[in-house]
Amino acid sequence: MKKFLLLLHEDIEKLNELSSKEMQQLADAHMRWAERLAAAGHLISGDGLQEKSVLISGKDCIIKDGPHLESKEIIGGYYLLQAEDLKTAVELAKECPTHLCGGTTEIRQIMEMEDYGQ
Repeated sequence: MKKFLLLLHEDIEKLNELSSKEMQQLADAHMRWAERLAAAGHLISGDGLQEKSVLISGKDCIIKDGPHLESKEIIGGYYLLQAEDLKTAVELAKECPTHLCGGTTEIRQIMEMEDYGQ
């Protein structure tokens, strides 16, 4: 099985418009989806991320507070999944509750040692 990082790009303005009840419903949807992934053997881990971040860049280690995306998006969380191939990971990601509030998912395959020689 290959490993895939699913990054959740959230529209912070849309999330801020949600009532507390709607936010709880979204959180519950994530929990149910994660439980289904785990039961099927696809979930390795996953968590939400705080909005505030720190960016360290360059050899001089310049530190900047964030979020850092050039839009109203934040990376709101992640799931680490395992699947046979990218096609399967894409099919799994289509069911992610992030999409319910206009968010997007980015799938990145985790490199294995044999990938470094290619």
